[in-house]
Amino acid sequence: MPGVTSWVVPEKGVYLKNNCSKEIIQIGRYHPDPTHKRNQMLAIPESFDEKGTAFLYSCLHTTSEWITIDEIGFLESNSCKYRQAIRTLMKHKQLLMVVRKQKLPFLEELRNHKDVFLVDLDQPYGNAGCIIMASGQGTRFGGNKLLADFKGQPLIDSALNIIKNLFTTCVVVTIHKEIQSLCIKRNIPVLLHTFPHRNDMIRLGLETIGDHIDRCVFLPSDQPLFQKESMISLLLCAENDKNSIWRTCYGDIVGSPVIFPAEFFEELQNLPLRKGGSLVINNHPDRIRTFSVSDINELRDIDTPDDLSQLLHGNL
Repeated sequence: MPGVTSWVVPEKGVYLKNNCSKEIIQIGRYHPDPTHKRNQMLAIPESFDEKGTAFLYSCLHTTSEWITIDEIGFLESNSCKYRQAIRTLMKHKQLLMVVRKQKLPFLEELRNHKDVFLVDLDQPYGNAGCIIMASGQGTRFGGNKLLADFKGQPLIDSALNIIKNLFTTCVVVTIHKEIQSLCIKRNIPVLLHTFPHRNDMIRLGLETIGDHIDRCVFLPSDQPLFQKESMISLLLCAENDKNSIWRTCYGDIVGSPVIFPAEFFEELQNLPLRKGGSLVINNHPDRIRTFSVSDINELRDIDTPDDLSQLLHGNL
């Protein structure tokens, strides 16, 4: 992509390359400091002001919609012209920027910009929890559908595979001892209960994990085509807009999973008998935002053997 790339040569300096022309300049020089109390690289402001700024402005004339700047740190804070060039690019192009976490005014300006979608590489999904809802009676299916074979594995496996390495904490809430045993074998937290209604399942799940998280995903266990990439995207959206209720959609069709911020936990724990999270969603229409999945089949759940067959064979 058009843009610039910087890198360090230990004990020598920092260099900046124009990705298009391949021209390279030095933007920082090594400065030995035996006390180790300061950064050991000193900026070369004239390099930023002249060539570095020219590199960035040249990107305005490329046909590419996207420009990359890898990376932006403390050295860039020494050049007003270079910083202004970045601001100008932000007005005219889509920028993919790698920004250091240092608490410097310009870096905080970029991280807090209203149009920036921020991904924290150390904790990209924030402090999110997940409740996997696995308490369906399976009446229309004629048995425990979550253990039905779907492409060589139990149906619930698709949900269990999605949650790996994404959440601070999670729990499977189920009425089925077989599901409990499966989760225990895989070292997945599980809560077995005997309550009959959806509001009970939500309450029990939040009582188990709600005190430890900033938001919670309610993930159905019977949507086997829902993709991990969609869950990741949904979590990234929720981390960037922490005050909204996020749910999946496809066009005008809305579905699950849904992410609720912690401020809604009390309302969710006190749902009326037989009611679910949709009641909270309907109570706060101004707080809803949607993420569109790439395939409508990701939102399809399985209620009957015919549903299972259709999903397996693509006859939808």
